[in-house]
Formats: sequence, structure tokens, C-alpha cells
Amino acid sequence: MFRISETMRDLTEAERSGVYPHRVSRKPRGPVVIWNLIRRCNLTCKHCYALSADTDYAGELSTQEVFDVMADLRAFGVPALILSGGEPLLRKDIFEVAARAKELKFYVGLSSNGTLIDAPMAERVAAAGFDYVGVSLDGIGAVHDRFRRLIGAFDKSLAGVHLLRGHGVKVGLRYTMTDLNADELPKLLDLMRGENVNKFYFSHLNYAGRGNLNRGRDAHFEATRQALDLLFDAAWQSAQAGRDDEFVTGNNDADGVYLLQWVQRHLPKWADDVRRTLIGWGGNSSGVNVANIDNLGNVHPDTMWWHHTLGNVRERPFSAIWPDTSDPLMAGLKQHPRPVEGRCAGCQHLAICNGNTRVRAQQVTGNPWAEDPGCYLTDDEIGLHPEQRSEERVVTTPFKYVAH
Repeated sequence: MFRISETMRDLTEAERSGVYPHRVSRKPRGPVVIWNLIRRCNLTCKHCYALSADTDYAGELSTQEVFDVMADLRAFGVPALILSGGEPLLRKDIFEVAARAKELKFYVGLSSNGTLIDAPMAERVAAAGFDYVGVSLDGIGAVHDRFRRLIGAFDKSLAGVHLLRGHGVKVGLRYTMTDLNADELPKLLDLMRGENVNKFYFSHLNYAGRGNLNRGRDAHFEATRQALDLLFDAAWQSAQAGRDDEFVTGNNDADGVYLLQWVQRHLPKWADDVRRTLIGWGGNSSGVNVANIDNLGNVHPDTMWWHHTLGNVRERPFSAIWPDTSDPLMAGLKQHPRPVEGRCAGCQHLAICNGNTRVRAQQVTGNPWAEDPGCYLTDDEIGLHPEQRSEERVVTTPFKYVAH
């Protein structure tokens, strides 16, 4: 996750004080764990990476098994749990799980579609003490309903946001941009301001297999750049006004480099400071500082790697699975710099993005270390020498985007 607002606040402070506030980069002992506690969902969304349906799935972890895993996670140094699904509010013991997580001093987030949050549910969510609740919206009104395949889904989700806000719960909007809803981003940012929601998570379309990958001409890459420009402007205006809004992005670590370019254009005297900060953050952290456990207890490098299992917490503790580099993928993800190839290997910003989201390359080419087909930066922007530049080509391997 790339935190745009943190950089914009640092830049605002630097402009006012004349000194850039360098932060000490502290790496947690364990990763943030995104935990799909349940696969069942009341919706059948077009962009579901879990391919969930409104049915029970056999073999899911019991309450006691979840508690045992949480104890191991805490001892291993995991700082935060993001409880997800499916729809996590459909899990009957979700509030027992949340209570135990709070007892263990985890930061606890909840990722929900929001449609089940009526007045009684909002009271229970508030009482559970979640540090953050993310509600996914794909657009306004009928646009969201089409993505979620339920008429009235938008109204229900927005009502859930209202109710949670009324109880003082920290709520964020989560949005995945696709070629079908890119025009909805400005409207959702307006909604965020109108509803006094102070966090917005922008998830990239995990682009690949769309034909011409000649960067700089591709319409999808151009839409991505326009979306980032809009988010940067919103975050800068918020920082200038002294608001505590949070604008963050996910699934494309080229965003750090693109923000550095924004700084070079608008506030060039701080560009070197921002570059050092971005390198300190380290870019993509799948398999390092971000982990996923699915509903059956399988461990993955992140939620996009459900097709690659590292082990199962019923058979081996997470604390034993995660540091094990006998798996070639984990060995490469933990290597620094990562063994990337193609234009990624020649990129002058590799230390900032860390090779980006490796799953796109793996899905398109079968090679997780191939150049990232989702990088929207041009060859000139990443400083490739002429002999390193990719030829214009067509990729025919189908790839379905996924959303968190």
C-alpha cells in the first residue's frame, strides 16, 4: 500500500519549515496479514478474486483454530490483521474473532461490502472496536450495482457508511479502477468529501493481456496516470488545508515513482528527499511485509497469489511457513533486489518499486520475474538505455483483473 498523503504532508511541512521531515523507516518483525476468514458472500461481484458465492464452503477454520493461529501470529510479530472474505460479517464468530484480536493488541481492520451494515450491525461493529472499516464502492448508484450484481447495493453500502460514521467508526472507501468505471473516480472523491470520510483506497486494475503494451500510448495506462494525477492533487489540497485525509493506492508500486515525478515538476527542491524516503519504504512487499491466509488456512504471498500456496496453518505454524525460503517464489520475493528481468531489470527506480506486483508477470508469461506488464511508466521515465527497451508486441495470454 502506497501512502500518498503521508508524502504530501511531509512536503507541506517542508515548505513551511524549510526542513524535510525525514522519517525513520521501521520494519515490523512480522507482516501485515490479510485474512480471508470466510469465502461466503452475499454478493457475486464481477471483480472478486475469491470467486465467492452465497453458499457455505467446507473446510474453513474453526473459531479455536483461528484463535490458535492468532496467538502464533502475535508471537511472530505480526502487527495488524485485516479481516476479509467473502463478506466477513457473514461469519458467525466474527465478533468473537475481533474481540480476541483486540485482546492480543493487533491493529484490526475490517474489509466489507457494506450491504449488511444496518443499524444493529453498525452498533456491533462499533462496539467491537475495529481500528478501521473499509467499504468497497465501484462507482455511484447504478454503476456500483452493476459491478456488484445487486440492484440497491450502492444505497445499502452508503447507508452502512452513514451508520458507522454516526458511531464514530473510522471508515474508508475502497475503489478498484477498471475500464468500465474509470469515470467514476471524481464522483467518488466528491462523495468522500460530502460524507466526511477521511480515507480513500485506490486499487489499480491489475492490467495485462490487453494487447499493445507500447507504454505511453496505451489508453489504460493513460487512464491510470490521469487517475493518479487526480489523487495527487486531492492529497496535496488536503495537506495544504491541514486535513487528516488519507489517500492510498495498492497493486501498482510504480505509483511511488510517478509521485516522485510529480514532486520533480512542482516542488523540485525536495525531490532528493522524497526519493530517499521512497527508497526507505522499499516498494512492493508481497512475501515480505504483506501476507495472506485464506479461509482454508492456506498461506499466500498476498491475496493475489491464491494459485500459489506456501503451506497451511493446520499443518505448520505461520511462523514456520513465512520465513521458509525453500519455495523459489518466496526466496525471490525476499531477495533484495529481486531477480527481475526485462525492462524492470534496467529500471533506474527499481529501489523504489522493488519490481512491482510480480503476479502480473507470472500470470501473463509464466515467469514471476519477467518485466511487469502493468507498469504504466515509459521507457524514458525509467531511464532505459536503447538496447534495454522493449519492442512493441502483442500479449495474447488472457488475464482477469482482481480486486482486494
